[in-house]
Amino acid sequence: MTKKTVSTDVLLTNIIKGIEEVKGNDIEILDLRAINNAVCDYFVICSGTSNTQVNAIVNSIQKTVSKELKDKPWHIEGTGNAEWVLMDYVSIVVHVFQKEIREYYNIEGLWGDAKITSIENKN
Repeated sequence: MTKKTVSTDVLLTNIIKGIEEVKGNDIEILDLRAINNAVCDYFVICSGTSNTQVNAIVNSIQKTVSKELKDKPWHIEGTGNAEWVLMDYVSIVVHVFQKEIREYYNIEGLWGDAKITSIENKN
């Protein structure tokens, strides 16, 4: 029995849709494909204003991807305090932060070689 593979582009589109559904902020896509030894193809990073919104973003991404693609994350961590939740979809890793935590860890700065695409807020 083979698992239907979902195209990374379609997965990326649905992750963004899930974030936008609950008004996630400052969405950025880091393209890691040109970086040697990168752990995945893309990072998607966004912010929520509270732990309630961070959890809402995570739930919205899961619901959108599950409904549209019948796929679920391989691993999720950080939902306990919801300051930084990591969702691992293997080819794409999603980081949902509270704003101050995102600024502190500065993942975009750590992956400075990545091509970064910012998504305009539709709010």
